[in-house]
Amino acid sequence: MTFTYGTDHLEPAFQDRPVPNIAYGLHFDEAAVHHVEKTLKAKRVYIIASNSLSKNTDAPKRLQRALGEKVVGVRIGMTPHTHWNQVREIALDAAPKNPDCIITLGAGSLTDAAKLICWMLANDITTVEGMEKLASEGQNFKDPVVQHVAIPTSLSGGEYQAIAGATRDDGTDRKQLFTPPEKNPCLVILDPELTTTTPERIWLSTGVRAVDHCVETLCSLRSNDRGDAEAEKGLLRLVPALIRTHQDSKDLDARFETMRGVIEAMSAVSSGVPLGASHAIGHQLGPMGVGHGETSCIMLPAVCKWNEKVGANVEKQAYTKKVLLKSPIVVDLLKAKYGKEAGALEKVDLGDILDVIFREMGMPRTLKDVGVGKDKLDALATNSLTDHWIKTNAKPITEKEQVMEILQMVVE
Repeated sequence: MTFTYGTDHLEPAFQDRPVPNIAYGLHFDEAAVHHVEKTLKAKRVYIIASNSLSKNTDAPKRLQRALGEKVVGVRIGMTPHTHWNQVREIALDAAPKNPDCIITLGAGSLTDAAKLICWMLANDITTVEGMEKLASEGQNFKDPVVQHVAIPTSLSGGEYQAIAGATRDDGTDRKQLFTPPEKNPCLVILDPELTTTTPERIWLSTGVRAVDHCVETLCSLRSNDRGDAEAEKGLLRLVPALIRTHQDSKDLDARFETMRGVIEAMSAVSSGVPLGASHAIGHQLGPMGVGHGETSCIMLPAVCKWNEKVGANVEKQAYTKKVLLKSPIVVDLLKAKYGKEAGALEKVDLGDILDVIFREMGMPRTLKDVGVGKDKLDALATNSLTDHWIKTNAKPITEKEQVMEILQMVVE
């Protein structure tokens, strides 16, 4: 699909649920002004913007100028992985300003924060104790009323679901999942030109996160036809477009393709298919200082290889391999490494294919690459066992030793 600016497009991200809508075709600030006023009828906007965007671009100032007097508050910057204390800080700042719309301009940590803050504001929650109750008794609380508009600059995909992850500040570095009602984000504004300001490693690695969604969906023993179909479409859109973006960072068509591929990946996830150990370990690896998408670059091939080794989902992995081999650019990469002789690719497994793709994009492939030493493995394995996806891996993981087997594959 060729991307052009000039005409606004507004459409549902998914055919089977009302939120979010996506808007594209206008520059992000123009789209925000138009939809805040015309679509959302909002009058009091609170902005949460990326610190790096504020330092390196004029994007946050452009957004503020465009919205003018509607802006009632601005927060610049958050620590990655959405820490509880910072979520509380923003909720405390926003509450007296009485916003009816929060706009996030940046990557997934801001998006997760806003989803949680909208829920907190609806229930007058600004304490750790209140957040604890939201996490454990969410069904007993009021739905969010503040609308959330996400303007993403990465490919993590959190803007397409209500669930939010936030890292506890109690010394455990454990990420806690919150499940607000399906109200927010209500609108996602897609602007591929804006994403050219995103560092390449963040853009590509968060794209790999979406690839992870597709692969773990296709490899799940609890998959369904709709999830598989969406995951296959997403995988065939994402992988070639990510490689194209790596080859030419200014290719807006490729960037827009990846953004559409993320929607298909998240559609697959929302089909009810439980994910596996790559996501589970990745959730707990993130608070150790590893970028959200980089966890998938490291863990996904290893988890695939471990599942294959224990015979957990051999047929599902074989099918996913066939899907990837439908992409000419993937076949060319594999032939460059494994040779062009007949049958050369038959011996290559899914983990090998993913490894080649991720290395082609210059992504980290070991824990050493991201500064996680052997001294962290025990805590990482322990925390991973608390993640809800660990037991829905193709082979359910219940022992720390099983996690350690996977981690040993990617130490260095």
